[in-house]
Formats: sequence, C-alpha cells, structure tokens
Amino acid sequence: MLPVGDGHEIYVETAGNADGLAAVYLHGGPGSGCQPDHRRLFDAERFHAVLFDQRGAGRSRPKGGRDANTLPHLIADMELIRATFGMERWIVVGGSWGATLALAYAQAHPERVSGIVLRATFLGTNDELHAAFLENLPRLYPALNEDFLGVLPEHERAAPLEAYWRRLLDPDPAVQAPAARAWGDTESILSQIAPSRTRLDLATLSDARPLPATPFMEAHYFSNGCFMKPRQLLDRASALAGIPGIIVQGRYDLLCPPATSHALASVWPDAEVRTVAGAGHSLYDPGIRDAVIKAIADLADMITE
Repeated sequence: MLPVGDGHEIYVETAGNADGLAAVYLHGGPGSGCQPDHRRLFDAERFHAVLFDQRGAGRSRPKGGRDANTLPHLIADMELIRATFGMERWIVVGGSWGATLALAYAQAHPERVSGIVLRATFLGTNDELHAAFLENLPRLYPALNEDFLGVLPEHERAAPLEAYWRRLLDPDPAVQAPAARAWGDTESILSQIAPSRTRLDLATLSDARPLPATPFMEAHYFSNGCFMKPRQLLDRASALAGIPGIIVQGRYDLLCPPATSHALASVWPDAEVRTVAGAGHSLYDPGIRDAVIKAIADLADMITE
C-alpha cells in the first residue's frame, strides 16, 4: 500500500524479473482494478511489471473514494510509483480507460516512456460515450436500449447519459442502485462480442445484491469530461513523437471502435494499429489477449534492438 496523499493509499504490486525491462499496466474503468491474469500479459523472465489499483479502485483505499481523484492525480501517482521503484523509463500498457490514462501520462511525461501498448483506444470524450450508448446501443440492441431508457423517468430520457451519471452520484442508495446495475450490465453487454444475455433483468435492479463499483467512478469521471479539455489527447499527440506504439483493436468494438484508434494513429506516426478480426472490446474476446501479449513482446524487441 503506497500513500499518495489526499488521504489515498493505492495498492501496488510487481511481477517478473527485478532486473528486467520496466513496464506498467493500467487497468480500465475508470474504477475497475487489476486482476491476477494481467500479470501474465508480461513474460516473467523478460519484464519487471508494475500493476496498481488506481485511486478509489480495487484494493486501494478509501474504496470508491472520489475526493482528490482526477486524471492529474492519477498521472502524479504513476510518477510516484515509477520513482519509488527507481525506474528511469518504462513501457506503458493500458486498455480502454487504461489507454486514456496511458496517453495522458505519456503526453505529460514523454521522457519517462520507452513505448506504449494500447488496447481499445478511448480518448475520454463525450462524443465517444454518445456514440456507444446513444448510437450503437439502439442500433444493435434495440430491446436492451428500451430497458436502458426504461430505468429512467420519461422526462430524463432525452439526455440519458447525464441522467444516469446524476443518479449514480446521488447520495440516496435507492436512486443509485438501479442506475448502477443497469449501467454496469449494459456496458458489459456492449463490451463482449458474444454476450450470454442481451436484456436487463429489470425485476432485480433494486435488490440487495452488492453494487458494482465501476459505474460510480465512471460517473465521476465522465460527468467531468474525464478532467481533460475536449480532444486533448489528439491535440497534444505531437508530444508522443519518437515513442513507439502498438494499438490492438477489435474489429467489432462497440465501445471503442476502430475509427478512434485510426484517428490516433493518424496524428501519432510512430504507432501501428493491429486489428483483430472477430473480436469486440473485451481483453478476453477471441484473439485480443494473445495480440496484446505479442504487442508487448514486439515493442520490447523494438526498444532493445
């Protein structure tokens, strides 16, 4: 547990060879946390990998804490972690929200980044969220879209994302619970190439089960524009010049579609997009995990040649 200030302690672990090539893994969400399988993305003999749960996420404390929890705070935490382990430079790996944080960190501290591997590029913009939930959702899952909107009172359905975020941040548990389950389940369905179900279980949205953690942190970040200026990551892409990158992209990703990765690559000439056919957003869709492992190894080859 690493104290980072503002009352936060973050969970940090390392894996692999202490003398190996330094790398850091950034989990998604925001708000999800690292999983044991994330260690296995890195060859244990070749890499010294750092994994950590971002502020308020996973095993970090206070759990779910949103005070002093912004993108600049997370970037500062990464610098503290890097300095704590004495790593001069490291490979930065992240998917979805982890890709957002990876790009923002690299643009703030390019001299500390030896290479970047992204999966499912998310640039942290409202346009991307609107495309996923207000265009892809009704077009491809119309019945699920009806469920998603049906959780809201009719007068809130004209701006459903903002309505969900308000409800998730409402202090009343009776307001939070249905929104958290509906948001989390809808996002989960959109993230998979072949979800096991495609409707919300409306009858259980208010039951006594534990609530998912990620929707609350997502509402905090998304309602604040991810604490960035619009188009910030594209507009500042020149800071990435000279940093090699590999972007792994599922062809049928409904949350972070290929157009976003290609827009990034168009302003970051050192990046290569590798598209995985038959896959969507999830790290565990067919071919995605293997492609990420290969991208990390290939990037290490570029750096050490």
